[in-house]
Amino acid sequence: MKKYIAEFIGTMWLVLGGCGAAVLDAAFPNLGIGFLGVALAFGLTVLTGVYAFGHISGGHFNPAVSIGLWAGGRFAGKEVVPYIISQVLGGILGAAILYVIATGKSDFTSIGDFASNGYGAHSPGGYNMAACLICEIVMTFMFVMVIMGATHKKASGAFAGVAIGLALTLIHLISIPVTNTSVNPARSLAPAIFQGDWAMGQVWLFWLAPIVGAILAGGVYKWLLPNNIPEPETLEPHA
Repeated sequence: MKKYIAEFIGTMWLVLGGCGAAVLDAAFPNLGIGFLGVALAFGLTVLTGVYAFGHISGGHFNPAVSIGLWAGGRFAGKEVVPYIISQVLGGILGAAILYVIATGKSDFTSIGDFASNGYGAHSPGGYNMAACLICEIVMTFMFVMVIMGATHKKASGAFAGVAIGLALTLIHLISIPVTNTSVNPARSLAPAIFQGDWAMGQVWLFWLAPIVGAILAGGVYKWLLPNNIPEPETLEPHA
């Protein structure tokens, strides 16, 4: 169970840190961190989480990543569902902690969008559903491609966490105005549960698009790899 607990804690940290920066800090009067600060927060949660838990569970913290690594032959199929369950539950805990903190403000009136992902009227920049779908597929595709490359045994493993964290930061800098950036179904579902209005009706896109992008990335990266460079061993249960 240790690797599942690591995924649970790591995904909790990602949602609390990334969504927390968006909810508590982004628009703070005169001192708000804006889009750049939120992008850095998401990147830093993944970077720190990978170094904290990567040697235990692989540091996925994202159902799309687990599915993409499986599609690329780098993750055991029997582990995909337990990992996703751990990630979803961890994300919900992170959102619950954030909800308690956010609603504890003395002048609290409404939770607002609660860092939820959306399209159409609920896209930060008013982008339509097709644009948001394409954006999430492409951003997740590139995120999983970076993960596949950075964690390959021919790459410099000590810097994998840095590459992955910076990739997620860049992805947020590109796509926050479009969808508020998901590339992670667990990150999307968790705040949507507490948003309590429109978010649950749109969360389907932020499961579908990242999973499609991740499967494409896993297959493409596996195809790109030269035949004389073997893949790392598939992660198997060890706890």
